[in-house]
Amino acid sequence: MAQQQVDAKADTPPGGVVGEGERPARSPREIRLVMIGLVITMMLAMLDNLIVGTAMPTIVGDLHGADHLSWVVTSYTLATAAATPIWGKLGDLYGRKGTFLTSIVIFLVGSALAGLSQNMNEMIAFRALQGLGAGGLMVGVMSIMGALVTPRERGKYQGMFAAVMAIATVGGPLLGGFITDHFSWHWIFYINLPLGAIALAVVMITLHLPKVRSDAKIDYLGALLLTVGITSLVLITTWGGTQYAWGSKHIIGLIVLAAASLIGFCYVEARVQEPMLPLSLFRNRDFTVVSIIGFIVGFQMFGGVTFLPQYQQIVQNASATNSGLLLMPMMFGMLVVSLVVGQVVTKTGKYRLFPIIGTVVMGAGSLLLSTMGVGTTRLTSGLFMALLGAGMGFLMQITMLVAQNSVGLKDMGVASSTATLFRTIGGSFGVALFGAIYTNHLKDTLTQKLAGAPGAGGQLDSADQMTPAKLRTLPPPVQDAFHHAVSNGIHSVFVWAALISLVSVVAALFLKGTPLRGAGKAAGEKAEGNDMAAMAH
Repeated sequence: MAQQQVDAKADTPPGGVVGEGERPARSPREIRLVMIGLVITMMLAMLDNLIVGTAMPTIVGDLHGADHLSWVVTSYTLATAAATPIWGKLGDLYGRKGTFLTSIVIFLVGSALAGLSQNMNEMIAFRALQGLGAGGLMVGVMSIMGALVTPRERGKYQGMFAAVMAIATVGGPLLGGFITDHFSWHWIFYINLPLGAIALAVVMITLHLPKVRSDAKIDYLGALLLTVGITSLVLITTWGGTQYAWGSKHIIGLIVLAAASLIGFCYVEARVQEPMLPLSLFRNRDFTVVSIIGFIVGFQMFGGVTFLPQYQQIVQNASATNSGLLLMPMMFGMLVVSLVVGQVVTKTGKYRLFPIIGTVVMGAGSLLLSTMGVGTTRLTSGLFMALLGAGMGFLMQITMLVAQNSVGLKDMGVASSTATLFRTIGGSFGVALFGAIYTNHLKDTLTQKLAGAPGAGGQLDSADQMTPAKLRTLPPPVQDAFHHAVSNGIHSVFVWAALISLVSVVAALFLKGTPLRGAGKAAGEKAEGNDMAAMAH
């Protein structure tokens, strides 16, 4: 009886009640059926950015927007960051299934509209709509899994998710390149529609969660202040020193707005009844540390996927399809390491060493990638990418696992959304900062290389319309200038990535390594029973 009371209390959201326990006893077969729907949805979420990555050179060339390349990704990640905590809290308060299905529908509508884009403004706007839906996809998958499976057993299932993630990461660039080469880049967005329809059907049929009733209110003011603060910071990193001088009124105004919004956000969260992002979560040292690491993983992951295809297609003369193949070493490294780490964590319940190793390896991979130049072979760049992928493989699942292990069941959605939020914000900052660095070095090198060359002015003016196919039709001196320009841009991007990785190495050393809840070999319901009994005592 004491056990049931504790369990019910832990599962009841603030401001409401739950009809049954949020994590009822389930057979392995039931869990596997639910996982099928979650896996398909994760595939949907993962494929999108990866498919877009290899098609990006063609998209920005066709839509005349190389100067806005980073915004195709940034608009998506910013919208995802803004929506993620809202989806997480909605799931905790009003039920995870309904909010999860709604996010899928919004994502699919954004995908269809992005495929219809005729200019860069439309593309950026519709990618933002996609991002609003995407904010609920990953947090929905992770919070639903957290409600069904104990933390100790979760390592096994997260290994499966890591495998799907890696398959999507390998297949996404290949599929994006193939569609771009043989059909049209518009279809890289349309491909989401049939996959999304399958995900909707499977989730609706297989996922059965108790209904949640709550009279608590969503912290919309906190969400608004957080969104304004994040957006201002991203705009500062995007425009500072490029579109506007660092001392200009635009940048100074954005700095003031960012500071005011984030201070206001902390003030509101400390006083509102149901905070969007409870500041109390950060009293747990491990939660704070993995949030920092997740932020930097987002930096690295989005930077690599966004800018490496530029190098492969322009400098290494790869087709869009082949650039997807050339990304496979990074994805394979991520896949193998994620699977191994997931199994080891499930068997031992220990994880502290993996983030330390992962941050060091990730930094080393970035440093090696910064050495690539015009003459770097595909084999050499592949080895460097494999090392970067291995580093991310140590970290991708561990950061979410530790975040969920740091909170009670009633806050599972908030913990999942916060971990996802920091990774997404890291991606937004990474793409914005790396995009500004890349564009500056690209244009500076082109100016130097083409100075005095016949028709140089025309080539510089049309740089934002340059596609890999169009570049191959130009005279060798112009091609050589672009090769050096892209190489210099990539060099600068990964130098900064390596420096930022040092922060994650230091952070990882502060992990306490709190043991994971649940028994490794026990059934899910038995593990939870033991966990709750221990809490009752």
